[in-house]
Amino acid sequence: MAKLILLNKPYDVLSQFTDGEGRRTLADFVPHKGFYPAGRLDRDSEGLLLLTDDGALQAQISDPRHKMGKVYWAQVEGEITEAALQALASGVTLKDGRTRPARAKRLDSVAAWPRTPPIRERRHIPTSWLELTLFEGRNRQVRRMTAAVGFPTLRLIRRSIGPWELGDLAPGELRMLEIATPALREPSPSAPAPAHRSPGSRSTRTAPRSAAFSRKGRGSSGNP
Repeated sequence: MAKLILLNKPYDVLSQFTDGEGRRTLADFVPHKGFYPAGRLDRDSEGLLLLTDDGALQAQISDPRHKMGKVYWAQVEGEITEAALQALASGVTLKDGRTRPARAKRLDSVAAWPRTPPIRERRHIPTSWLELTLFEGRNRQVRRMTAAVGFPTLRLIRRSIGPWELGDLAPGELRMLEIATPALREPSPSAPAPAHRSPGSRSTRTAPRSAAFSRKGRGSSGNP
């Protein structure tokens, strides 16, 4: 049985355990030894980060040949349009090539925790939320895609990776699973993967070491 940690990585935290510049790292939130990130999440992004003590499972999750669907919530500047959503879904051209087909939809309400520090909003310009599911992984891809269609990303939260979901984990909180490690199937854009729960697997939950925070957030037009 491999062990898998589901961590809600807070904003302004590096996806690594050490840093020579005194910035916050995974070591501030993960007390367990022998775990390594399966993939990365940018310092200015929040949400689900997977860590495992099993090299084979790490490779299955992070290797480009085994790319799984990743679901993101993005708060963007402006009221996202249907035309922009269609463009995101069909693929947009970036400097490193055209993106693969994705799923994109507007979210009318989002229960997101308040971010510290809050996003910078421009006066008299609304914001909106969208859900974007990607089946590839490029550097800062979501931010570049939304900017390409005219809606810069102000806040980004990763909600799921393949069959593993963030659920109700608060920022800095983690859940550990013990799971079998059969070959993971790559989900297709037409068949989203179900929430993961291995039969007979054990799950333990660890509260964050940092200060308490609320799990409730404001709606799509609110300031998180």
